[in-house]
Amino acid sequence: QVQLVESGGGLVQAGGSLKLSCAASDLILKANTMGWYRQTPGNQRELVATLSSDHTMNYAESVKGRFTISRDFAKNTVSLQMNGLKPEDTAAYYCRADQIVLLTSEQIGTLWGQGTQVTVSS
Repeated sequence: QVQLVESGGGLVQAGGSLKLSCAASDLILKANTMGWYRQTPGNQRELVATLSSDHTMNYAESVKGRFTISRDFAKNTVSLQMNGLKPEDTAAYYCRADQIVLLTSEQIGTLWGQGTQVTVSS
């Protein structure tokens, strides 16, 4: 009922492209910040890109110039266009929303999606 659902992961060759999408469930009215994080086995989850309601963007240095984050504020979706993919981009990618307001006016601090796997082969 209150969840983020990711899609678009898969297997691509180095230099290829993927587009990840994340949709908030209907109970979610709005979120201040939505974005993407990634994690590989045995490593810390790290920020990839975020986009806030005031249009502030943050990108990891390793993806600048290759990845682009966008939001549809009316639909409460966030997407990540990934171009020029490299093997080191291989990871589980997680959607995250912060400062969430539900239709009931209840507030939630942070919500994570289940993750979608991106694998880049060389």
